[in-house]
Amino acid sequence: MQFALLFVALFATGAEAKFTAKVEKAEPSAKLAEPIRKLLDPDALVVREGDAVVMRVWFRREIPAKATEEQIKNGITYREIPEGALVGAIEFPTKFTDYRKQELAAGVYTLRFAVQPDIGDHTGTSPHPDFCLLCQATEDKDEEPIEKKKLIEISSKVNEGRHPAVLLMWPNNGKDVGVKVLEKGNGVLVATIKRPVVADGGKTTLGFAITVAGVRKE
Repeated sequence: MQFALLFVALFATGAEAKFTAKVEKAEPSAKLAEPIRKLLDPDALVVREGDAVVMRVWFRREIPAKATEEQIKNGITYREIPEGALVGAIEFPTKFTDYRKQELAAGVYTLRFAVQPDIGDHTGTSPHPDFCLLCQATEDKDEEPIEKKKLIEISSKVNEGRHPAVLLMWPNNGKDVGVKVLEKGNGVLVATIKRPVVADGGKTTLGFAITVAGVRKE
């Protein structure tokens, strides 16, 4: 009996669906406002668990940043993206659980950059303070940056005013990291990609690593 149970356990482990990431042709959703839709790349980052699509992410063709020529030479980070700036859009074919354990309904959302404040009940709640906040496509119709307080208000509508919907981002500055899924420990997985960035100091690329599975540990 013990052998049989061990065999079943090993078989079940081997049959677990794996996460994969791939860039695919996929026109941005028609549910997005046209001023936003026209800025997005028609190639989407598609993350799957087995055969099931977990998310499609359309980044801006060029993500805006505030960086000097010297900063670009030395390598920029997420912090050069202005808070409230439109980074892209995301579609969940089925419900998705974000890093804060909030359940997000299937649908289309915009992604805007924000930094988590290191004060009060936010302290120590995530390994990194860099996020994209999700806004319902019907609530975000302009490509212009959104002031942070207003952005939090709009994003909180996703969860009926309880807390902004979040997509945690991890540093991804490695030169050889392409499109793939990486483990970050504690059941957290990220999808990595590099995207064009434009600033006053010129153009460059910035690595993104977005959380595609896993939640924070209490």
